[in-house]
This record gives sequence, structure tokens and C-alpha cells, in this order.
Amino acid sequence: MATKWADYIITAVRFNSTATHIEAVQIRADNGDSVGTVNEATRAQIVNSIESGTTFCTATLTSDNKWHKGAAVKVVVIDNQKFIKTKADNSKADNLDNLPTF
Repeated sequence: MATKWADYIITAVRFNSTATHIEAVQIRADNGDSVGTVNEATRAQIVNSIESGTTFCTATLTSDNKWHKGAAVKVVVIDNQKFIKTKADNSKADNLDNLPTF
């Protein structure tokens, strides 16, 4: 990483018991030239942060131990529910670039 992609990167997700919605994510600060330590945040916390102006994108760690930028994460409202997504489609399934689960 050389330039900052977002305020934070999302690197893994945890789904609810029926695997329909994300309930938590692992986030790391994007320091521009490095990535911060892992922290956990709920979907609601991410929604609130995005709505307050904090930026997020997805990222995956490649086999050579380098971070690969994914897509920007946004809040999408479907049937009065807020979802975190990389694609603004009308699907209620959260999609975050098929990140690993934790």
C-alpha cells in the first residue's frame, strides 16, 4: 500500500446464524503505507460510521502477504433495512466481495 484507499479496510465478515446477513466485520485502519491492527465492529457500527462520513473499502491479503484493494463499501436501504454492500443492488444479502469469514 502506498496511497490511502479509505479510512478503514474491511478484511473479514461474520454472518448471523442463518447466514443471511453480516452481523460483524473485522476492520483495520488504512494508514496509507501500512495497515493497522485488526478490530471488530458490528454491522450497525459500520452503517453509523459510513453515515457520519467515515470511508471503508474491502481488502484481501494475497499469498505474497500484500493487501489487495477491493471495492468501496456503502450503505444500501432495502425495505427500510440498512445493509453494507459493495454493489447497490436490490438484494437483501450483504455482499462484501466474498471476504473470508471469522
